[in-house]
Amino acid sequence: MSRVGKQPIAVPPNIEIKLEPGKARVKGPKGFVEHVLPPEVTVAFAGGKLTVGRAGEQGRDRAMHGLVRALLANAVKGCGQGFEKRLDIVGVGYRVQQQGRSLSMQIGFCHPVVMPIPQGIDVEVPSNTKIIVKGADRQKVGQFAASLRKVRPPEPYKGKGIRYEGEHIKLKAGKKFAGGGAG
Repeated sequence: MSRVGKQPIAVPPNIEIKLEPGKARVKGPKGFVEHVLPPEVTVAFAGGKLTVGRAGEQGRDRAMHGLVRALLANAVKGCGQGFEKRLDIVGVGYRVQQQGRSLSMQIGFCHPVVMPIPQGIDVEVPSNTKIIVKGADRQKVGQFAASLRKVRPPEPYKGKGIRYEGEHIKLKAGKKFAGGGAG
């Protein structure tokens, strides 16, 4: 039995679960998440607990058992509390501002980089060097944060670029004077 898959998911009273054949919808105060369920697993909701079972003992059945349980647990947590990723922009003259449903970033290119914000994601810009990505779907939040970071990842010599809050960048040593004369 899967160690992850056999654990029931406690569902708070403010979360609404709707199970359909091949689909699970989770709705809460922070939003809603919908997952397609593979045929290898069965999902039941009773007594405020969500349980995931599997059809057989094949390798794929066991793999899907733990995966679906983890995805549903993330959906319940996301709809209740939400997920967030924080990014820092490091560099002289680097800044970001929110313009409606898009972010405009000045990050060392000759033009501003404009990134549209996807549906289901909220973005806050508390200062011109900080970005907070929030949402109910963990995968969408992480993917959008990663796509923002990919525009200008931190470079290894000065550390300039977009990085996750708390991320440590190992800096390389620059050119060193070897000494000696030209002669």
